[in-house]
Amino acid sequence: MKLYNVRMHIGSQIKKEFARALRKEQTQTEEIIWEKLRNRRFNRLKFRRQHVIEGFVLDFYCHEIKLGIEIDGTIHDQRFQKEYDTLRQEIIEMQGIIIVRITNEEVLTNQNNIYKKFEAELLKYPLSH
Repeated sequence: MKLYNVRMHIGSQIKKEFARALRKEQTQTEEIIWEKLRNRRFNRLKFRRQHVIEGFVLDFYCHEIKLGIEIDGTIHDQRFQKEYDTLRQEIIEMQGIIIVRITNEEVLTNQNNIYKKFEAELLKYPLSH
């Protein structure tokens, strides 16, 4: 195996372990959203928590329709973090994945609008379920 491949494997293994740790330490808002998405509760779609794509960890991901959901806390309001988020999102979207961003505040105060936002994204995909 080439050295590059070994480094990629080690890097992806570390990301997977990091994602596993994040699943064990969910935030309150992640728990709220996960209750709605888990076990195909939302439109019978399979969502994964803390899923690694292109070296980045998405809060939630549905492979069937290539939809990622990111929950942003107040740190995402900082200029540096916004720039990083934009670059990260561009890289992920180059894989054909759509990212829906919601804030912690939206989760805590207006869940109905969040699910309407998710539903609006679903309308863009021809689903056969």
